Amino acid sequence: MAKIVWTEPALRDLEIIVKYIAQDSPRYAERVGRGIVQAPRILRDYPKVGRIVPEFNQDRVRELIFGAYRIIYEIKEGTCFIEAVLHSSRDLIRRYEPGAWEIT
Repeated sequence: MAKIVWTEPALRDLEIIVKYIAQDSPRYAERVGRGIVQAPRILRDYPKVGRIVPEFNQDRVRELIFGAYRIIYEIKEGTCFIEAVLHSSRDLIRRYEPGAWEIT
């Protein structure tokens, strides 16, 4: 069974997303936030369930899709680190310029 760890940047992403949605619909913001938090729970039993992130093309860097959001995670030594949450319309490479997020 894999462990799931949310990183600080991913938690900030989640907070920004929920606050943005809440400007129009607090109820929908709560639903989206809850869904994003719950989606990675499947990783406990199936850490490789997500697809390989095409921008990185590395087996250990994967993503889950929840609605219009990409939940990016990295598998390291039996732990799934949730690294980022972003809207699918956002450019992942632009956001993570070289050195901003160490993928080795």
